[in-house]
Amino acid sequence: MANAVMLINFKLADGVSEADFLQTTEKVHNEFMSKQKGYISWRQLLDCSGWADMITWETMDDAKNAISASENDAASGAFFAMLDMESVKIHIYEVKKDYNG
Repeated sequence: MANAVMLINFKLADGVSEADFLQTTEKVHNEFMSKQKGYISWRQLLDCSGWADMITWETMDDAKNAISASENDAASGAFFAMLDMESVKIHIYEVKKDYNG
């Protein structure tokens, strides 16, 4: 069972297309995120008010370490440049119970 879920709510920066954003996200996933210790999955969600990324980790420390490591990663920097940084809200939740199936 996964022990941590990072939920990031945000809006795209002005002028950033959904297609360009998703292409950049795929690059970040392939070059950075998927290589991080404890990484399990990343879901990108969209509704009328903006985006939410739901990233699942094995531990809280894995989630926190990935945030720190992303600060020095070029692909992550390109991803962050596409966000309206004033809209970004990050929460890391500990999973207490998981209902699957």
